[in-house]
Amino acid sequence: MSRELRQRFDVLVVGGGPAGMAAAARAAESGVRVGIVDDNASLGGQIWRGESQGHQGKDGARWSERVLATRVTTLCGMRIFDQPEPGVLLAEGTNDLFELSYKHLILAIGARERFLPFPGWTLPNVMGAGGLQAMVKCGLPVRGKRVVVAGSGPLLLAVAAYLRKHGAEIPMICEQASWSSLARFGVSLFARPEKLRQALQLRKELSGIPFAANSWTMTAHGRKSVENVTVSLNGKTETIPCDYLACGFHLVPNIELPLLLGCQVQAGFVRVDDFQETTVSGVYCAGEPTGIGGVELSLLEGQIAGLAAAGCTTEAKQLFGEREKARSFAHLLERTFRLRGELRSLPSVDTIICRCEDISHSRLRAHTSWRAAKLHTRCGMGPCQGRVCGPATQFFFGWDPDSIRPPIFPARVENLAALSGRPESQHGQTTGGLA
Repeated sequence: MSRELRQRFDVLVVGGGPAGMAAAARAAESGVRVGIVDDNASLGGQIWRGESQGHQGKDGARWSERVLATRVTTLCGMRIFDQPEPGVLLAEGTNDLFELSYKHLILAIGARERFLPFPGWTLPNVMGAGGLQAMVKCGLPVRGKRVVVAGSGPLLLAVAAYLRKHGAEIPMICEQASWSSLARFGVSLFARPEKLRQALQLRKELSGIPFAANSWTMTAHGRKSVENVTVSLNGKTETIPCDYLACGFHLVPNIELPLLLGCQVQAGFVRVDDFQETTVSGVYCAGEPTGIGGVELSLLEGQIAGLAAAGCTTEAKQLFGEREKARSFAHLLERTFRLRGELRSLPSVDTIICRCEDISHSRLRAHTSWRAAKLHTRCGMGPCQGRVCGPATQFFFGWDPDSIRPPIFPARVENLAALSGRPESQHGQTTGGLA
């Protein structure tokens, strides 16, 4: 049975990636009591997974040291699933239920890969690009394995370089963006020396690997697992043998918790002011949920949010200029890797869109909204709570989730039962998931 534990903080940070670590460190350095909660076993997020511990000289290690030096209360392996009342969040650990109270809250909950289903995408060894990278970081051997990397966004190149470093063979990198968009992106890097150095380093690490723009996966084939993938290469079809397919179409922000708290969302991202404060007083947001912009922008937004939440607005203002420069790069990424309309024809009528509930494309296209599809097919009501199929249906059909209910992640029944004795929260019922 779960124990219910209570902790109180001046500033509570949700999310242990770059934005969250920067926010926690700067707030704690300002003299307030800070807690940081993350559902992974250690801080660092996906980008610094395996780096923040023991890799001196890396950004991850430096920010990890700052968090440790300020004695931030670190709560790892816990997942926020509900807000029973303003100023209180509930988190589920391995064996315990935590009630986390705060004066100020910073949401640094990152982003996830966007998957666009196509025939064969449910085969074993067809994975998200970042997902495969995470598995290799956790010990999955890929030496000598053929890995096709496909989709969109700079993550593809970083993943391909990482996999190659660990012995994988990369027969092809397929990017859906056009050559003209990529060329404009490349020219713009000359005004950003640090980004240019990163790009040149990636080019060096990927030397000899075929790269195709105007290209995307069409079908994955195999019996027990993926054996080859058919891709559209600049208008021509080619089938490539592989052991893994790493496929992801850029990133989508994690905005479920901000929505639950009542924060306004604009164009898919959390709306914030100059100090990273959302439309809910005392609640701040930093990193990818405010705009997909990479580590540099996440660190700056996290620092501004941490300082502002701790009352150090003068120090926070000193970072505004750097943040604006970093935001311009985020806008550039959005323009360059905008998904092309042809990708809407990827799924066949029988392609599964919602893997949790086994719902096909043909069953979904009979409906006109996310809510209608949920009511009639249970799409989005499985364990992922719409985190995979939601962005896919948004792209394919133009649907947007129109409400959200707790728990925002699946929670143990005993923890949900423990809520029954509490007063009804401001957002209504305590069951139901994304609606």
